[in-house]
Amino acid sequence: MAEERQTKKEDELFLSLPRERGFASSDLYLFQEFWCSSTFIKEINIFQKQFQAKDNDIIVASFPKSGTTWLKAIAFAIVNRQCFSSIHNHPLLTSNPHQLVPYIGFMSPANSHFPTTEPRLFGTHIPFPSLSKSIIDSNCKIIYICRNPFDTFISAWHFFNKIRQYCSSSALTIEEAFEMYCNGIIEFGPWWSHMLGYWEESIVRPNKILILKYEDIKENVNLYVKRVADFLDFPFTQEEESNGVIESIIRLCSFEKMKDLEVNKSGIIYEALENKHYFRKAEIGGWKHSKSIVRREIRAFELFHLFKGCILELRGESGGGVDLLSRLVHVPYIDMNIIFGGCCLYMVKLFECGVGVSCQRVARDCGPNCPHS
Repeated sequence: MAEERQTKKEDELFLSLPRERGFASSDLYLFQEFWCSSTFIKEINIFQKQFQAKDNDIIVASFPKSGTTWLKAIAFAIVNRQCFSSIHNHPLLTSNPHQLVPYIGFMSPANSHFPTTEPRLFGTHIPFPSLSKSIIDSNCKIIYICRNPFDTFISAWHFFNKIRQYCSSSALTIEEAFEMYCNGIIEFGPWWSHMLGYWEESIVRPNKILILKYEDIKENVNLYVKRVADFLDFPFTQEEESNGVIESIIRLCSFEKMKDLEVNKSGIIYEALENKHYFRKAEIGGWKHSKSIVRREIRAFELFHLFKGCILELRGESGGGVDLLSRLVHVPYIDMNIIFGGCCLYMVKLFECGVGVSCQRVARDCGPNCPHS
């Protein structure tokens, strides 16, 4: 009887929520101001009521396809370096990072399978306002990784089409997927509000949340491995630095190393999610190779009307081809410089009210073949 009442309550909830087709095979519901599948909504409800954080917990948070696997591996290697000092018997050589740093709130193991050693490491894609109260109120540490949203989109499009193939669903074209993405309709989206939630909290509580940029880590991984270690209260000693411990962690967690491991070429993490699906290219700027995205970048600017209190100027300079983006287009980059190769000068202004947007092409006659027309 209790189970029937719960099922009825869930059915009523789903009927009351806005519903759209998802990137993966299942429909998405607008739940607590983000898009989520019905299965995950059930798990998140349980997580919010039952999960008890500890003050020394560590949580790797991210929007999907932003470098989560890499950061999980780095965090695990940093925290456990005293337990596995030899690189030859390290768990990352025989286990996928998502097994070593399990998700909470969705795709969750039973509580009995949570890490038993402390500090516990977890991962999540859940937006900050929807985390359990115990996480928000505790002193646990959160490291949040964000990435160029266009690169995130390309990675997500490939990833979720793999799931659709497994579920015998037709693949999404890049055009229809990008339109969904621009409307925020993607698992745990919209991506802009996801990043805003963590970013705003990091301003208020910098000792609790560390914001990392995927591109910055790629550019200087040594610096950011040390920064993560310091933030997590696991700093490297001078002796460790002299003995090359940081470099060994970087090699162990490198994309090339992890992709080449047998464990990451086979096996399944969760239903349709094979280990190999988490390792594609890990490149920066891959979106620029898609002419479909190049032709639609103005559509993406319409996303910015939800950014609050920011004024951005996006100026175009001649460059050529599809080399449109030289800087990143998301929340932590408030001082961003966006360069459009080819032709146009654009200006996008965002106003405090959160709804005013202007986007116009000025100061250059691009001719009839302008891809932005």
